Amino acid sequence: MKVAVLGELNVDMILTGSDIMPEMNREKLLDGMEIVLGSSSAITACALASLGAEVEFVSLVGDDDFGRFCLAELQRMGVSTQFVSVDAELRTGITLSFSAGGDRSLLTYPGTIPLLAPEHIPEALLEEVDHVHFGSYFLQTRMREEWVSLFARVQSLGKTTSFDTGWDVSGEWQHEGIDRLLPVTDLFIPSEEELMHLYRAEALDDVWAALPPEALTGRVAVKCGSQGAVMFKRNEPLIQAPAYSVDVKDTTGAGDCFNAGLIYGYGTGLRGEELLRFACACGALSVQGIGGTGSLPTVAGVERLMQR
Repeated sequence: MKVAVLGELNVDMILTGSDIMPEMNREKLLDGMEIVLGSSSAITACALASLGAEVEFVSLVGDDDFGRFCLAELQRMGVSTQFVSVDAELRTGITLSFSAGGDRSLLTYPGTIPLLAPEHIPEALLEEVDHVHFGSYFLQTRMREEWVSLFARVQSLGKTTSFDTGWDVSGEWQHEGIDRLLPVTDLFIPSEEELMHLYRAEALDDVWAALPPEALTGRVAVKCGSQGAVMFKRNEPLIQAPAYSVDVKDTTGAGDCFNAGLIYGYGTGLRGEELLRFACACGALSVQGIGGTGSLPTVAGVERLMQR
């Protein structure tokens, strides 16, 4: 399976402790600090490579230490970076992640994160791969109006598509662009909270009727944290899978590893509850390490967890 991941690149500085919330005019001491590869798209790409997919990453970074770190980490984890552009005029983004084990809060300097554009994406690459994925719909502002035509092109070539919304830092949660994208999307992979914000729903069960019936042709896989996940497809029974019970060190990247599990499982023929359980297991393996790539899923690891 060959996958093209089109997306943002940044580093994550993960700060851990029991009292991690910053307060003005007050200094606190933390338990730990790690600088790791960040971004939803990059973590998904690394998890796909760890599962056994051949992964091409398309992005751009600044010609700085953080940019070189991102490239080195992607290469170390088996992701090809031949289509990552380096621009000396730009600065690579960074996210500060304040992690208290079970949850986290994020502060991000965007840098190159929103700057991916159609000219960075080679047409020949779309013809070579089996699947195209991107993360952080709301952060990738230059591509927001381009995804529909790109995904339509990908599907016309007989390939499959997927995307993750990420958090809307503007707080506007406009879903019209996503509604236009759904008809050419095989796997839409939001979190429960993101989906409820998008469709102004009080409960997840209220969302299904709010989704545009003429637009939704693929599957919606919703990440529900400690409650597991659900998968919706029009005119089919709702599928649910519980979360696996594991020791949680850091939730950073859990949703992105779920994305990778869903994409890989779907591409290798899994369907229904088995597909959702496979993706949940990938997310569960992720939270047992620090950072989004600290504990990447493998097929063997997923199988052991599923059997347990």
